[in-house]
Amino acid sequence: MAVTTDVSRTTLRKVTLRLVPFLGLLYFVNYLDRVNIGFAGPSGMKADLGLTETAFGLASGIFFLGYLLLEVPSNLALHRFGARRWIARILLSWGAVATAMAFVPNETVLYVLRFALGIAEAGFFPGILLYLTYWFPQSQRAKIVALFMVAVPVSTALGATVSSLIIQYGEGILGLSGWRFMFLVEGIPAILLAVVTWFYLTDSPALARWLTPDERRWLSTELASEHEAVEQAEHWTVRKALTHPRVFGLALIYGGVVYGLYALGFFLPTIIKGFEEQYGVSYSIVQRGLINAVPYLIGAVVMVWWSRHGDRTGERAWHVALPALVGGLAIPVALYLGNPFAAMTAVTICAIGVLAALPTFWALPSEFLSGAAAAGGIALINSIGNVSGFAAPYVTGWLKDWTGTQRAGLWVVGGCMVASALGVLALRGRGGRRGEVQPV
Repeated sequence: MAVTTDVSRTTLRKVTLRLVPFLGLLYFVNYLDRVNIGFAGPSGMKADLGLTETAFGLASGIFFLGYLLLEVPSNLALHRFGARRWIARILLSWGAVATAMAFVPNETVLYVLRFALGIAEAGFFPGILLYLTYWFPQSQRAKIVALFMVAVPVSTALGATVSSLIIQYGEGILGLSGWRFMFLVEGIPAILLAVVTWFYLTDSPALARWLTPDERRWLSTELASEHEAVEQAEHWTVRKALTHPRVFGLALIYGGVVYGLYALGFFLPTIIKGFEEQYGVSYSIVQRGLINAVPYLIGAVVMVWWSRHGDRTGERAWHVALPALVGGLAIPVALYLGNPFAAMTAVTICAIGVLAALPTFWALPSEFLSGAAAAGGIALINSIGNVSGFAAPYVTGWLKDWTGTQRAGLWVVGGCMVASALGVLALRGRGGRRGEVQPV
């Protein structure tokens, strides 16, 4: 329902300012701790631990196997015990493991810690998505998810530069190599933020003392009426949400887009380093970090604009399919171009496509899921989709070892994204303007 009254505007502005920047900060730290291995790899870690490209890809991706195991139970626990307690617990767990990465002695322990990091982080992202449904009406969610998910490109862009600086200037501090010092410095914030989360987050609008009584009443009533409308349209139990073909279809579509996100996240620093040999140029560690940031900074701007456009028009399916299609078609040609500027242009178009598709995608499940069913369904979609988080770096690394070039891996990225674009259009219902996805 369109938000038009003064109390609604004031309430949503307060909620947005209170929650979205803080949740974005948490996701910034979360995503950075997840992908900073991509900066460590070409900056000494692979050489120090004797990792092949395949082993590096396996270490990068094994995180998602642990993530997969506990995603659904974690989200159901958040729904039961409350976001404040559960998200704080997740932060504390992953911060401890992320910090331990600084002291990894060999390849085997690296695998164990990356797997443990996935277990520790399980439920964080779908938990935040679920939490946002407790606070924002459906008509606002793509925009709000985009504002929250700006943390992905910002953490990759800013994180690339910060991580590169820590690696370069942290060499020898505390007797650690630069990449080890980076893991230490970037793991500690999660532990500190766990304490802040415990005191800062509010579980539901009814408990929000920072809203006036009228604001609490309006928001609670608005969200309750939406929940009732969803339930009346089609009642979804947790069991149905975990077994329905519509949910699995969305999971596969999400997996194709996520494949592109993580293939770029883990291997773009390596690809940029490869430009030196391919094009006869030379970059410092910091320069490589700055180059890595460009696609994500541009993608962040387009992501917010595109999601606002999707909320304004009410159309969802094409707002997922079109950027996924454009990004998927752009990325395979990146390493066939004649200079690094042209190659980075193609990579940037791919990054824009990935980032623009994701926020509107997450508006789709909440169109037919609510309550505990939303907790389970959103977690299942994220869990299955993130199998690509394991497959993308492993397959990309294996193809690099097998063929001696990054080209084959980028062709797979493009194919997965195009398949997701076609998939969301195939699931698009005949519901008209909103473009909900339904079985056809």
